[in-house]
Amino acid sequence: MARQKGIFKIKGTVGGMTFYSSQDGDMVREKGGVSGDRIANDPSFARTRENGQEFGMAGSSGKVLRDSCRTLMMDAHDSKVVDRVTKLMMGLLKLDTTGARGSRIPARGLASPAGKALLKGFNFNLQAVLGSVLVKPWVLDKARGAVLINDLVPINDIAYPSGATHVLLRSAVANIDFVTGVSDVQVGDPVIMELNGTSNNLELRPAQLPVGTGTVMYLLKIEFTQIINGVQYHLKNGANNALAILDVD
Repeated sequence: MARQKGIFKIKGTVGGMTFYSSQDGDMVREKGGVSGDRIANDPSFARTRENGQEFGMAGSSGKVLRDSCRTLMMDAHDSKVVDRVTKLMMGLLKLDTTGARGSRIPARGLASPAGKALLKGFNFNLQAVLGSVLVKPWVLDKARGAVLINDLVPINDIAYPSGATHVLLRSAVANIDFVTGVSDVQVGDPVIMELNGTSNNLELRPAQLPVGTGTVMYLLKIEFTQIINGVQYHLKNGANNALAILDVD
């Protein structure tokens, strides 16, 4: 692919070249390729069809994860999160050791220790990676779905953006079945703290644990706000908010 330069930007197909806009700018590529009918039926394209089926499955599974966490993600994601989640699901799919090529699915890969390790630590917003925002150690009590943080001093232990006066921390526990698409996500109430030198002992957990037979994930979200005259304002578009998967069962 090549980039368009100049004052006038072209969109559409001209002389066998396709001009289009993307997140990476104004691009141009050569039109061409094999017909869809040949790809769908020609035996020589069997591998291509298998790859397409698996990529579609990775995309569908990624959508299940994003839809399940949509409320949390709304103000805590980057512009590439869809692509990154799909790539993650492709990695999980490749850990499926029982499905035939073209029929492998992320859910079976996720059932393995290696699959759980791959999902653990995933950050939905690479502009605000949890480990860079929160520098204080945390402990996860899986039995209660609780995240414990002791002696947290916000002004020292949290990397906050300019203009923020308060920080909100909340945890969530999700039970997601990537085969059926059924999920139950329980989100705890936020703990709101002023960005000052006060020490805090936190226990973040939802009121109840989710139900289901899917994969259980433990998440932590950090949001920043500005409070002026008692009114809470969210900063910009959430570019500094962090959301990550702490662990997977």
